[in-house]
Amino acid sequence: MSGTFVGMPAFPKAAHEAVHDQTLRGNLRHATHTIRGKRATAVAEVSDWAALRDAGARIKDHTLRHLDGYLVQLEESVTAAGGTVHWAADADEANRIVAELVKETGESEVVKVKSMATQEIGLNEALEAEGIRAYETDLAELIVQLGKDRPSHILVPAIHRNRGEIRDIFAREMSEWGRPAPDGLTDTPAELAEAARLHLREKFLRAKVGVSGANFMVAETGTLVVVESEGNGRMCLTLPETLISVVGIEKVVPTWQDLEVFLQTLPRSSTAERMNPYTSTWTGTTDEDGPRDFHLVLLDNGRTDTLADEVGRQALRCIRCSACLNVCPVYERAGGHAYGSVYPGPIGAILSPQLRGTASEIDASLPYASTLCGACYEVCPVAIDIPEVLVHLRERVVQGGQVIQGGNKVVLKPAKGHAAERAAMRAAGWAFARPAALRTGQRLASRTRRLHPRSLPGPGKAWSGTRDLPAVPAEPFRDWWQRTHGGKDGAK
Repeated sequence: MSGTFVGMPAFPKAAHEAVHDQTLRGNLRHATHTIRGKRATAVAEVSDWAALRDAGARIKDHTLRHLDGYLVQLEESVTAAGGTVHWAADADEANRIVAELVKETGESEVVKVKSMATQEIGLNEALEAEGIRAYETDLAELIVQLGKDRPSHILVPAIHRNRGEIRDIFAREMSEWGRPAPDGLTDTPAELAEAARLHLREKFLRAKVGVSGANFMVAETGTLVVVESEGNGRMCLTLPETLISVVGIEKVVPTWQDLEVFLQTLPRSSTAERMNPYTSTWTGTTDEDGPRDFHLVLLDNGRTDTLADEVGRQALRCIRCSACLNVCPVYERAGGHAYGSVYPGPIGAILSPQLRGTASEIDASLPYASTLCGACYEVCPVAIDIPEVLVHLRERVVQGGQVIQGGNKVVLKPAKGHAAERAAMRAAGWAFARPAALRTGQRLASRTRRLHPRSLPGPGKAWSGTRDLPAVPAEPFRDWWQRTHGGKDGAK
């Protein structure tokens, strides 16, 4: 999988640097608190939210269990509607397919709809290497691209930027990409939006090739769906002569009735809207309207490997609403760049290590980028138990073991730096398997409790420096129960 931020350190180091950036923290605090407050109000309007949430999880789980069948059905439906389906096992294959399709048109530039999948595979960079320039048309993605930056949020990629910074980026960079920013541009939202609109309009009218992702794919009809708030996506989907959509295989849903559930939960969870301002759907091609050629690139890139993990596969339910980012105390303080992936926040902490594996320092650190507070699970519209998966992935990182990567069984070495933790867990396992030894240890700990330090020595000092060590009771629970209730080990 591509998408790793080149040169990024592991999460602890990146986060340590980010929390000292006061401007970044101020931008994140304001944006996340505003979005999550509005989301809570929008969700509270729906009396059957819990039932919708459960329905979404069930639909996704059913689809994932029968993914092979629904993907074949999708291919047949798209083909019957005049589209062409391509299968890409990894990022390199997907990029090669898209580049070849663009070259076949004779064009050297494309306009793009906001797409996590194309960011995941590094499509823009791959096209540039082939002499093809890709123009982002989503406002936030445009800000990121012009600023030679990286996205830091799923819904609002430029959430780490304030209005003053955006004005400076537009004034400095727009002329290098097309129409320059107006003279005297201020940082008022209306003027910034108008500058972006004028800049992008010439791109929309000139482009012959559009590239998109999709929020959903309906297997029964071969229909693709994109939801957005600005309308730029619809321009990219309808004006070009050729449309190429790169979509993860987990985005398929069986029927239009299933789609109905997500069109209720996604907008409220993401933008706190009752429905998206623009919901675009397209099925193949027609002679009267829209692109003459439609290509669907179905992307695996680690998804079937993730599907093989009974605990971790629930991450594939994700509908990219970003609600988990907006409530996460870690994300709010560290920002999205610290995660070293196009998927930041809690969902990125469980999705990226599964799609990319945990061999790299970055990916091995991501399952620890959490307090396990559970706020992410509470707001997830498809009930992904992110804390459960985080703990599961921590176990994988510490113990190593055998996993499936690239369709093959791979033996992962235990992560470096966890020797003490593994030794402690083995000792605990030995003690819990021997009641007599456990009882003796508990009694010894209670009798020596006055001698216990307030903080741990050596490598444990950093851990106990930010945590209170629990006080050891005056007597073990077993002894208390026996004394107060009678009977050996508490049995009457």
